[in-house]
Amino acid sequence: MQELFKFYINGAWVEPQETLRPHDVIDPSTEAVAARIALGSAADVDLAVKAAQAAFPAFSQTTVAERAALLERVIEEYMKRFADIAAAISTEMGAPAGLAKTAQAGIGVGHLKTALAVLKNYAFEEQRGTTLLRKEAIGVCGFITPWNWPTNQVMCKVAPALATGCTMVLKPSEMAPLSAQILAEVMDAAGVPAGVFNMINGDGPGVGSAIASHPDIELVSFTGSTRAGILVAQAAAPTVKRVHQELGGKSPNIILPDADIAKAVTGGIRAVMNNSGQSCNAPTRMLVPKARKAEALAAAKAAAEKTTVGAPDSGAVIGPVVSKAQWTKIQALIQKGLDEGATLVAGGVGRPDGLDKGYFVKPTVLADVTNQMTVAREEIFGPVLVIIDYDTLDEAIAIANDTPYGLAAYVSGTDTATLHSVANRLRAGQVNLNSAAVDMMAPFGGFKQSGNGREWGDMAFGEFLETKAVLGHSPVAA
Repeated sequence: MQELFKFYINGAWVEPQETLRPHDVIDPSTEAVAARIALGSAADVDLAVKAAQAAFPAFSQTTVAERAALLERVIEEYMKRFADIAAAISTEMGAPAGLAKTAQAGIGVGHLKTALAVLKNYAFEEQRGTTLLRKEAIGVCGFITPWNWPTNQVMCKVAPALATGCTMVLKPSEMAPLSAQILAEVMDAAGVPAGVFNMINGDGPGVGSAIASHPDIELVSFTGSTRAGILVAQAAAPTVKRVHQELGGKSPNIILPDADIAKAVTGGIRAVMNNSGQSCNAPTRMLVPKARKAEALAAAKAAAEKTTVGAPDSGAVIGPVVSKAQWTKIQALIQKGLDEGATLVAGGVGRPDGLDKGYFVKPTVLADVTNQMTVAREEIFGPVLVIIDYDTLDEAIAIANDTPYGLAAYVSGTDTATLHSVANRLRAGQVNLNSAAVDMMAPFGGFKQSGNGREWGDMAFGEFLETKAVLGHSPVAA
């Protein structure tokens, strides 16, 4: 069993500043302790911020070529540890081996490559008459990341921060810190200058709140629940730092009347079940035409029942959810849906047959759901889909938008004009038409209580830059 009791600060692995507080990292497939980490404190955050502050003046003045070379070295070292990163993700949050490699570890290096490509062509300066607009690194950044897509949510912050010349302090989730440990080792091996990247393990009260409230952190970027995001924003407010948040979702998936119902419903089920439903943008509210409801339910039942559940190395489609607390919450919400009048199409409460240990959840589909039921309002964050039927397209759009969230939305159909019209009326930061492939350059972020700001691609750079106007700046003669 690994014991990871040091933090990466100022280019070195250091002991906690206060008395050691060990924390068990649980393998959700077995419920056994997989590793132990130390939980940090405000004193550790302060030490890391001081290192980041000291490193900022020099790193922020590096050239584009120098930062591009650094990103290239980070990519090289990341690929050397690719298999280790994937294995760590399978252990810490139960991702199936195939998903851990192709999607979880794969998207981490995808963000690095995207940032590198954007950096090489990014306009950090623009001359407007005799005024020069400069985009400059914002300063020391604090990152608080969750457990569900560990390397994705670390690297979609770290990569553009490095590219724009910022320094940073990262707090990964204490439930999934093993992959972040390797990422810190990658940064060290790549020669990231001391103090530019710092990592402290810890929980929200001990480290997260200290990052959010620290007066010398200029930006805090948080990914997690809306409830926790509110606390981060409140802690950040007295220091007037920039707050970037990617929060919860309850994304609608509108199946249009002209869609291939079997194909669209099956694709929707797969999108929800992927990663055991632990994706903030999962299309967890499926809206189907009332006239085609029976066809849709049959397709949903078949697809859900084909979704196998098991340990990461079992070849199953999905693994466990991350913790006992999550498992208990999901069970309660499934039962709440049934109690409020939903019809069970597939799955239900309890573990899948043959799995008496581990935080495994049955792939569940609930029908006859109204948009006012708890299961249609709250983010379940498990392999649970609710189906809501509608009469008219206007009704479907109204239901889709009737949510405090606005992270993502999905639409399936065959008429291009209708697809575009529906997309334009949906209140969401990202709309996916007909199961379009992932686009690493597409901005990711939400409307309403799903957060503010955008990650991914070139728009992510703006989160880490301040704009300076230099008046009377005549262009230098050639």
